[in-house]
Amino acid sequence: MPKQLTWNDAEDIGIALYEAHPDADPLQIRFTDMHKWVTELDDFGDDPAKSNEPKLEAIQMAWYEEWKDNQ
Repeated sequence: MPKQLTWNDAEDIGIALYEAHPDADPLQIRFTDMHKWVTELDDFGDDPAKSNEPKLEAIQMAWYEEWKDNQ
């Protein structure tokens, strides 16, 4: 069974978001949309209410690094 992702797994979530949305510029995505996309990931298993702005910012930056590396 694969590891369930939590809000603390910013790098892994960033990679998963890049794989799910390779054409999306992470810096142009609203946090409300990103939150929805994170909770829709197959491997995500945390409480949606446990997110906060610093966790979403960390995920956004990890996703941005993955996106930038693949441009």
